[in-house]
Amino acid sequence: MDQALEKAKLRKSLRKARREHVKAQSDAIKTLLFHRPPAPLLAKIGKGAVIGLYSANADEAPAAGYARFFHEQGHAIALPGFADDDSPMQFREHTDPFGHSDLQPGPFSMRQPAPGAAELIPDVLFVPLVGFTADGDRLGQGGGHYDRWLAEHPGRMAIGLAWDVQLCDSLPTEPHDIALDAVITPSRMYGIN
Repeated sequence: MDQALEKAKLRKSLRKARREHVKAQSDAIKTLLFHRPPAPLLAKIGKGAVIGLYSANADEAPAAGYARFFHEQGHAIALPGFADDDSPMQFREHTDPFGHSDLQPGPFSMRQPAPGAAELIPDVLFVPLVGFTADGDRLGQGGGHYDRWLAEHPGRMAIGLAWDVQLCDSLPTEPHDIALDAVITPSRMYGIN
């Protein structure tokens, strides 16, 4: 099977599984998850590191709790943004992780910092995903934005946030696909001891 077709088929089934998993979670449980990164990961993040996160859609693993945590620890927070559907992904400063007053609607139905927000280059990047393997392979949304950004900014720590249901035994990968350093789910962490 063609890799693009295989990835598209996998995305469809994994999105369905993710949607059903999230729908089955009570709001009370969802608010308790992804509030504080695990200690082994925190030990690897330098004091002053710029933290890249994302504004999660309804089915993605939430990243807002991590934004609040790192903001309280004195880290600058950066979220991705796009000038339009065809523009490269850039990271801009997210200054209000508690009220989100600095975010506005952007392409791909995501909330992003205003165009005038300071551009930042994250040292540590938490990424959304559709599927992942225990070895750090990642299946993203299909636009290649994170793979391109990571290829242009080597040496950054890339960590996926995911629901346990998104774990796959294997994923089709291509040379441009960049593996993650770690993946964090509600029940465990893959990739960092």
